Amino acid sequence: MKVFLSLLCAALCANSAEARNPESEFHGQRTLPDSVTNRDYYDDGAPSPAKVELGRLLFFDPILSGNRNISCATCHHPSFGTSDEVSLSLGEGAKGLGPDRISSRSHIGGVYERIPRNSPALFNLGAREYTVLFHDGRVEVDKNAGYESGFISPARWKLPRGLSNALAAQAMFPVTSPAEMAGQQGENPIADARARNQVGGEGGVWDLLTLRLRSIPEYKERFSAAFPSEVRITDDIDMVLAANAIAAFEAHSFRADQSPFDRYLRGDENALSSKEVRGMNLFYGKASCSACHSGKFQTDHGFHAIAMPQVGPGKSDGWDSGYWSKSGYQAFPEDQGRGRVTGRIEDNYRFRTPSLRNVALTAPYGHSGAYPSLEEVVRHHLQPVATLHAYDGSAASLPPLNFVLEHSARGSSFLSSTP
Repeated sequence: MKVFLSLLCAALCANSAEARNPESEFHGQRTLPDSVTNRDYYDDGAPSPAKVELGRLLFFDPILSGNRNISCATCHHPSFGTSDEVSLSLGEGAKGLGPDRISSRSHIGGVYERIPRNSPALFNLGAREYTVLFHDGRVEVDKNAGYESGFISPARWKLPRGLSNALAAQAMFPVTSPAEMAGQQGENPIADARARNQVGGEGGVWDLLTLRLRSIPEYKERFSAAFPSEVRITDDIDMVLAANAIAAFEAHSFRADQSPFDRYLRGDENALSSKEVRGMNLFYGKASCSACHSGKFQTDHGFHAIAMPQVGPGKSDGWDSGYWSKSGYQAFPEDQGRGRVTGRIEDNYRFRTPSLRNVALTAPYGHSGAYPSLEEVVRHHLQPVATLHAYDGSAASLPPLNFVLEHSARGSSFLSSTP
């Protein structure tokens, strides 16, 4: 799998006079990160094979969706760089994968909305330094030990104990989203529980999914093999263990630390071409890319407002919440990002710094998938205000909404539409 982020900077400077000398862009002291090791990952990079295999089955199994028609892999497919190659995904009420996924009248219910944000890639999320996840960081390790679960999350005190790490905690939430996996009220018991805001506890979303897993003989055996000290009888199976298994699978299968850059950091001076060295020197020198894309995984795990264009209604922080009944888009779409989590106005429009590992495989880019190419993203960084004002949305990759469900006082009905 080809991965080397510095090719981007090298490509942008290849025609300049300075680019003729591999070292010409290097000004001042260049500090490269240490090489990645097994110790950087949970389980020292070696989770149990039984746990990984269980996680693989769960990751691809639609049983975890309310209507049993969508899985984690639908929006995070290995064939599409662990994402889906579109700006905003279609979750429940659609069929197909990646750019070919479309809304479908033949499915249970239908599409009420696109997923508000771009589906993030999963590479290296099993590294220990990933303690904050989602574009807005709404799941993070609770350093102040305020919650028994050990994590700050939208579920707050309802999030159960026993989750192995932040990646496992993150895996608990897509199944609770009506647009992503749960479905809409009236379609299934899980969607109904979500509509009642009953996520945890008896009869909640996680409890109902647990009952499904317990009813399948093969899963009984798989959970026992993956968690021999925790699962002795069927009633020991729960969604916490399922999330831990999914996290183990993602950490093991989507680890990416064998690029030419990694070989260079491990002492192979011939691993990079002269052009790649120029890009590396720019990245860690004059261009200051590493100011935010720092460390072994090229992210500071912080949140920054860089005027990334908004595609679609986002999290509906704008004033017009009735966009579906009009044109299909909000009049003034907004997504306040980190500010929605912290409540601080200074955090509005800040989004988490993405890792640049395998970045060439994970287009489109930005929290809303605004840009289809790396060059466009870099050019946006150079003139963020100008490019924001010039952005017209035509480059966004949005699968067509052939059939859309609209909420009305008379219930829901299919509407044929063309976006």
